[in-house]
Amino acid sequence: MSVFKGLVCIITGASSGIGRELAYTWASQGASLVLAARNEKRLTDIAKECKARGGQAHVVLTDVAEQEACKHLVEETIRTFGRLDILVNNAGISMYALFDELDDLSAMDKIMKINFYGSMYCTFYALPHLKASKGRIVGISSLTGKTGVPTRSVYAASKHAMAGFFDSLRLEMRDHGVSVTMIYPGFVQSEVRSRAIGTDGQSLGSSTAQEEKAMTAEACAQIISKATAHRKREVVMTARAKLGLWMKLIAPALVDFMAAKAIKTGK
Repeated sequence: MSVFKGLVCIITGASSGIGRELAYTWASQGASLVLAARNEKRLTDIAKECKARGGQAHVVLTDVAEQEACKHLVEETIRTFGRLDILVNNAGISMYALFDELDDLSAMDKIMKINFYGSMYCTFYALPHLKASKGRIVGISSLTGKTGVPTRSVYAASKHAMAGFFDSLRLEMRDHGVSVTMIYPGFVQSEVRSRAIGTDGQSLGSSTAQEEKAMTAEACAQIISKATAHRKREVVMTARAKLGLWMKLIAPALVDFMAAKAIKTGK
């Protein structure tokens, strides 16, 4: 029997990419899903597919940058399903701009609000219910949450903030039976790079990476699902990233070079 059968799971950023594929994965295993994002049509279509795959699905329009919206998301989950077992903080937005070339900093507030504060807001309101179910928290970070890279300065800051917050929360929740799993993907095929904020504060509209060479969102979701099932502490994806983090301890300048090259080549 699947670990996820009958579990109630909130997935933020569920309208595309990793969030969508994770929803499909758990729906196929009989989970009850609350799909959160800002695009109602996409969420509705994904909910229909989740139901066709054997799961339950409920759509809640949510802008995680708004604290009250995150509160409403959790309240609606409890009203609909009566419990909460898993919270996946997946909603995120990226950037592609050198810091000293930004027109202003106002757009950077959006990155911190969605990536960091959104995760913190959702987690705060979910915690009483997760403590009751001895549930699971999953934070979808990025390799930039482990090491900084050019053109991603504020994005990296938001992901480092996530890492610090959830690493601390893991210790706080240890005696309550709530696990915290941090996920650090590399390049994954998704819309995140096409929606990334450029120097003018607007979305780029197209990806800066070689998407065809990136990990598929489906493959990424499978790794996340397995890590969540086993309540793993963290998962760093790709062998190159694991090697890079080890090398950072002994040759940090080389890792800086590797990170810069990865951004420049988009792979």
